[in-house]
Amino acid sequence: MERASVRWGIVSTANIGRAVIPALHAASHAEVVAVASRDGERARAFADELSIPTAYSAYEALLEADNIDAVYIPLPNSLHRDWAIRFAEAGKHVLCEKPLALDAAECAEMSAAAAANGVCLMEAFMYRFHPRTEKVIDLVRNGVIGPLQSLTASFTFPLSRAGDIRNQPELGGGALMDVGCYCVNVARTLANAEPIEVQATANWSNTGVDDQMAGTLRFDSGLLAQLECALTLPRRQHYEAAGRDGYLQVASAFRPDGDDTDIVVYDSEGNEPEVHRIANNDEYRLMVEHFTHCVVTGTDPRYPVAEAAANMRVIEALYRAARSGKSERVS
Repeated sequence: MERASVRWGIVSTANIGRAVIPALHAASHAEVVAVASRDGERARAFADELSIPTAYSAYEALLEADNIDAVYIPLPNSLHRDWAIRFAEAGKHVLCEKPLALDAAECAEMSAAAAANGVCLMEAFMYRFHPRTEKVIDLVRNGVIGPLQSLTASFTFPLSRAGDIRNQPELGGGALMDVGCYCVNVARTLANAEPIEVQATANWSNTGVDDQMAGTLRFDSGLLAQLECALTLPRRQHYEAAGRDGYLQVASAFRPDGDDTDIVVYDSEGNEPEVHRIANNDEYRLMVEHFTHCVVTGTDPRYPVAEAAANMRVIEALYRAARSGKSERVS
């Protein structure tokens, strides 16, 4: 693409758009052109609120719009596959909310459609683009805490709306899919490897989704990563990584939401901790700018669809383990 700016369409008026759309407005080489909803009045109100020029009353209008280069899809998880494939076949680049799909097989279908139509497809795991995450990866891989042996990660919040899509199993709801996916992702990222086996226990809501889950990932290196996620507990989001020589802690781990953030590193000798202060950064804007750069230059995203599929394989194994009460292999 020779165009210096990527023209965006937003697929639905989902609330997460209120975080991503301002990032699109602020990003270099990005222009928000239109939003589509199945409710025309809602689309127009959303467009007015977020300074979007055009509002459509059907998602299909974005498929046909010749002034749209890329779309952002924040639809329910169960709709990601079908709409990502449709937009890829229409020649639109796709930034799709996490988790990318309901399972690894769907990820593969989406990837094949993107490749066949020469478009870019990326999962919108925004926390990975924050400089703090990059710094943590650097610290761990450079052995500051020694070989990684233990990791714990939690992401919980109280879901108050009974009819929320995250309470609906047919839409791909549940705590693991919504926030536990972050815990799985950070464990795999810091391990720089895939777990071989998982265990899990869940509490199930009356709608049938997991509203609380605790799980353990076992890696071939001996690393054990423990995760906790819930739609029924106060907001908590943090992780801790430990090795033979020390450990580090990260608070407000996945959504610092504009605050300066710290990485606190403790050594095994009991010395004063070392604090790495990371200045305020908009991780959504950084993610959008990376994706836009890939679209403009024709380069591959830092995190390919295969990475999203690997995350889903772990999530699938955790669900099997939670239902069977047994350890399950990641396959």
